Amino acid sequence: MQPEQREELEREIRALCDRGELQGAAAAAVRGYGPEIYGFLVAFHRQKDDASEVFAAFTERLWRGLPGFEWQCSFRTWAYAIARNTSLTYRRQARRRAELYGPLPDGSQLSALEQQPRSETASYLKTQRQTRMAALRESLPREDQELLVLRVDRKLAWKDLARVVLHPRDGLGPSDEVLDREAARLRKRFQIVKEQLYEMGRREGLISDR
Repeated sequence: MQPEQREELEREIRALCDRGELQGAAAAAVRGYGPEIYGFLVAFHRQKDDASEVFAAFTERLWRGLPGFEWQCSFRTWAYAIARNTSLTYRRQARRRAELYGPLPDGSQLSALEQQPRSETASYLKTQRQTRMAALRESLPREDQELLVLRVDRKLAWKDLARVVLHPRDGLGPSDEVLDREAARLRKRFQIVKEQLYEMGRREGLISDR
């Protein structure tokens, strides 16, 4: 999605929220941002069934969280924060996931829309994951994979990335000072991970010497 398309989508979602059309806002968000967020989840859960369950739970949490969203950041950043928190919850409490997440309301737009990004991105992800460089990225710790996806693939600004990482489950978000410190930490970690990935690629013959 091009920046101008994202800006238009953000305006559309906010206008729907301002009019109190929360289901329409959630539907627009899932339709617009769903494919990239589903791809983000597949990158970390490896098994598409797991990613699909997390995506369904993410869709519900997004829908239920909309009334409390205060637009302190872009909707896209907030959506990634919800997706990341949902993913962490799923991994930590895998045995209890059936109890934690119920189905979306029958016949709702979201129930149908959350199916769409899976099919739209499946063929792309299959090709991407077959590349040798993708395999090297997958060998990194999950936190480093997450950092690469959000910064390189999704192009989140450092402060937005810090918001995603620090996003609380409830209550107010972190202060600007805390966000700046976390953004600086993530920037340093990103440089380390880039160098590590470069060296791995060089050893595999995928990257030529500088």
